[in-house]
Amino acid sequence: MLIGVPKEIKDNEFRVGLIPSSVAELIHHGHTVVVEANAGIGSGLTDADYVAAGAEIAAGPDPIFARADMIVKVKEPLASERRKLRRGQILFTYLHLAPDAEQTHDLVGSGAICIAYETVTSPSGALPLLTPMSEVAGRLAPQVGAHSLEKAQGGRGILLGGVPGVPAAEVVILGGGVSGSHAATIAVGMGANVTVVDRSAEALKRLAAQFGTSISTVFSTRPAIAELVKRADLLIGTVLVPGAAAPKLVSHAMVRTMKPGAVIVDVAIDQGGCVETSKATTHSHPTYVVDGVVHYCVANMPGAVARTSTFALNNATLPFSIALADKGWQQALRDDIHLRNGLNVADGRITCQPVAEAHGLPHVKAESLIGL
Repeated sequence: MLIGVPKEIKDNEFRVGLIPSSVAELIHHGHTVVVEANAGIGSGLTDADYVAAGAEIAAGPDPIFARADMIVKVKEPLASERRKLRRGQILFTYLHLAPDAEQTHDLVGSGAICIAYETVTSPSGALPLLTPMSEVAGRLAPQVGAHSLEKAQGGRGILLGGVPGVPAAEVVILGGGVSGSHAATIAVGMGANVTVVDRSAEALKRLAAQFGTSISTVFSTRPAIAELVKRADLLIGTVLVPGAAAPKLVSHAMVRTMKPGAVIVDVAIDQGGCVETSKATTHSHPTYVVDGVVHYCVANMPGAVARTSTFALNNATLPFSIALADKGWQQALRDDIHLRNGLNVADGRITCQPVAEAHGLPHVKAESLIGL
């Protein structure tokens, strides 16, 4: 199989779909890999590194999209990239289709085989290709939140950990999953007063066992969230419903009750955000203010630490990339129900039910497309 790796073109996106060691593994399996010139430079990976691993270098994206049997990316294809996709071509990347009608319609129209990292599952029910980036985004959230709390950034002028004689900031984290628990780790380490909210009793028990008395845990109800939002200096939203749009747990009315200069970091923005006033931002313009509250809603947060993120992502995606290349998409999906769960769009049809429901479109089961 010929595998193509185009350079990411989303705003300030410096990650890359394959690192040189992944390229070498795929070539060892008998495949050809073509990488766009300077695709890895933002992650500290040169064209020479890729050539040494056995890759071909293409001057631009057009020959890659024209030739490749499978495109391996990081972020969802932008409109200019979607126009280059062709019927039967495999696209393996993050997609986040539920809040993105335009991308969904374009991918359906392309006829491409679109497999989303974020809906591939594991035997335990986890999301192994989303987890590494959830870890990174969770750890970044208190860091960018602390920066946004600085007065020069429009925040309250509060140091997250306080100092002797001055209280630390109140950090409220919505969601105790992967991102939420990693956000709590960093916020606790920075000395903040941390409260984590979740609707799963098991998650709350796990958090209590992990952090002990370093954090407070609260069962998620609307009144509880409303009260905590009022108190928060930094509100971090990490709620995830796999494949579906994030639920709006914080209403605009709740945002109006927040302290002037308080900060919201909506990690769930890739799936539409869990705060009603959230809208996707970029690393170039990461924040905006609504009712005196600073919103940080960058849709590709891990791109800020591209090298760490790229290597962490490749550690998770490479076995699946090899399976798709070795077997072809149909056989790979027949053999692995968890990779099959990653199929979102194929041959002009939506195969992920939450995506179809989000856009009011018909849905077919992946099994019907692979002969099961």
